[in-house]
Amino acid sequence: MAKLAHLGIPSYLGKEQSFIKGEENPMLWYVLQTRTGKEEKLAELVQRMVPENLYGECFVIYQEQLWRRQKRNFVQIKRAFPGYVFITSNEPEALFFCLKQVPAMAKMIMDDDFSFLFVEREEAEFLEQIMDENHVIGLSYMQTDGKGKIQQVSGPLETCLNRIVRCRYGRRHVLVRLKLLGKEKMVLLGIIFKEDMDRMTPMLGNGFDEM
Repeated sequence: MAKLAHLGIPSYLGKEQSFIKGEENPMLWYVLQTRTGKEEKLAELVQRMVPENLYGECFVIYQEQLWRRQKRNFVQIKRAFPGYVFITSNEPEALFFCLKQVPAMAKMIMDDDFSFLFVEREEAEFLEQIMDENHVIGLSYMQTDGKGKIQQVSGPLETCLNRIVRCRYGRRHVLVRLKLLGKEKMVLLGIIFKEDMDRMTPMLGNGFDEM
């Protein structure tokens, strides 16, 4: 059976009511969890089959990574959270039961390939801070003292310096700890240095990494 976290569970409903106090019917965040590689198809299915009045946005969050090859730099786009499709709604019960009526979605539910999970408000706010309007977590510009100590940062990492677990400057990314769906996750966020700027090469197509 599909996992329906938050809906129908009194403790979760109480948590929802506590953080929407003072707000009138706000859009809450949920995750539609599916198999890795099916994220875009699931988002397209929702956008095509679900009435617009039942949700605000349905999207996949991507991130930019710097890829270096033969002294040239390319920006590669990857899924930030493989298997996760994000959706906002102020009618989650109606949304879920509508999803169950979509034949393709019903099959996913029967095959246990689908979960509908609640995203805490602080988790959603953090994601909104680090991604842009296209739901992409861009590269962060960074300067160090040459010995590994960070001196300057701009971009998504500005808001989460205290969450950095490990810096891999040679690979142009840092490992960041964040909380999502009530659990800690480690995510690689891309960085770029001044010396990388002159070696940038436009990426043909969208640069999307299917892996």
